[in-house]
Amino acid sequence: MKQPIATMRRDRSRPRALAIAATWLVLGATALEARDGPIYVSDEDRGEVVEIAGSPVHVVRRIGVGKRPRGLKISRDGKRLYVALSGSPKGGPGTDKSKLPARDAGADGIGVIDLDSGQLVKIHPSGPDPEAFDESNDGRRLYISNEETAELSVLDLAAGEVVKRIAVGEEPEGVTVRPDGKVVYVTCEAENAVVAVDTATLEIIGRIATGARPRSVTFSKDGTLAFIASELAASVTIADAVSQSALGTIMIAPSGNAPMPPRPMGTALSRDGKQLFVTTGRGESIAVIDVATRSVAHMIAGVGTRPWGVAVSRDGATLYTANGLSGDVSVIDLPSHKIRRRIRIGGSPWGVAVAGSISTSPLPPTDVARH
Repeated sequence: MKQPIATMRRDRSRPRALAIAATWLVLGATALEARDGPIYVSDEDRGEVVEIAGSPVHVVRRIGVGKRPRGLKISRDGKRLYVALSGSPKGGPGTDKSKLPARDAGADGIGVIDLDSGQLVKIHPSGPDPEAFDESNDGRRLYISNEETAELSVLDLAAGEVVKRIAVGEEPEGVTVRPDGKVVYVTCEAENAVVAVDTATLEIIGRIATGARPRSVTFSKDGTLAFIASELAASVTIADAVSQSALGTIMIAPSGNAPMPPRPMGTALSRDGKQLFVTTGRGESIAVIDVATRSVAHMIAGVGTRPWGVAVSRDGATLYTANGLSGDVSVIDLPSHKIRRRIRIGGSPWGVAVAGSISTSPLPPTDVARH
């Protein structure tokens, strides 16, 4: 008995459909990777900055920088990569510091990598145990958190000297300059507060109460609001960045099958300023916050084990996370919130900085598997 013509046509079209889907898979992945600019990831355990780029995207080189590289940023002129280096032994909250190895004070500093050569060209003084920092708008200074001495150090880059140390509060970590450059915020983990410092006078002008253990700060595009990730409160504090006062709190609920509740860590703003991305550490997810409504709009689950650092591509189409315990970097398509791939780098990825851009072509719904 002959099959109906329509059925025969469907059967003959199946191989063609599969071939088209496979072509979309290859072309889609190529489109995702072909225009990758270099992405830099600090590897805290191996003492390296890892550069990933290319098509297909892969580890291009590993740059030895020193002990415990964590916070890193590309200079405002795009020519250098700064990375915080620490000689203090690794130990999390609650660690008995008397049982840790002695601190190597000579290993503290801000490493400078020339991006053309990919070489570490100098190490600036930083104050003890630098973890995070930000650059002044004119590119002349770095503002650096010193956890062990409860200070914010001000580094003059031209002179290569720390010109001011400001007592801000116990366990300072996240540092962010307001978009207008006039104020710098530093989170104080042990005091559940953020301290605002005037960048002209280098005087403290405000102190904002936050949730427990604030980790990072990101400002709204116009600089009027600050979003502060609070690790142990599973929340983001919203602050008025003009009056230096708390306005409210956004709670982050568990997502997926993570073994632990969300622990908000890193924050990054979308290029259009409409969304805030918050990594949740051992919560293994990213909270996508709508800036206008000040609420969680979406959760991206299964990002990696302990996502910490987070960055948005130059074109705003892709999000990257450094996943400390799974030793990889997640590449996430922002329009769809789908995890396109995980790039294995090993070690303990901490921070991520984007020098170039990724553009993604439109892909059919069944195009790319999560891994």
